[in-house]
Amino acid sequence: MEQKKVWEAAEPGVKRHIFEPGQSIMMMEVHFEEGAEGYLHRHVHEQFSYCLEGELEFTIDGEKTVITAGETIRIPSNAEHGCRALKPSKLLDAFTPLRLDLLGRQ
Repeated sequence: MEQKKVWEAAEPGVKRHIFEPGQSIMMMEVHFEEGAEGYLHRHVHEQFSYCLEGELEFTIDGEKTVITAGETIRIPSNAEHGCRALKPSKLLDAFTPLRLDLLGRQ
C-alpha cells in the first residue's frame, strides 16, 4: 500500500517531502514556486539534485549553473550552495550520509 506524502514548508514558496531513509543515504522531493529560493547554506553531506520539472539556477561556492528537467548537479561536502527557481520547479535530492538535522535525530 502506498503511503501518503507528508509535505513540510522549507523556505517561502518551497515545500519538501522527505522519504524514509536508508542506512547511509536519503532522498527528498522539493517543490519550488517560480522565484522561490533555497537559501545559501552548507553541510558536510554530499548531495545530488535531479531536476524533475522546471528550471533552477544553483549557486555552488559562488559559481552559478542552471539546470532543467532531466539534468542533475552534484554539490560537494561543505560547499556553500543554494538555488532559485526560474520557473515552477521540482527537484529530487539525494544525500549521503543521512541528514540527521532534517530527520529530527540531531
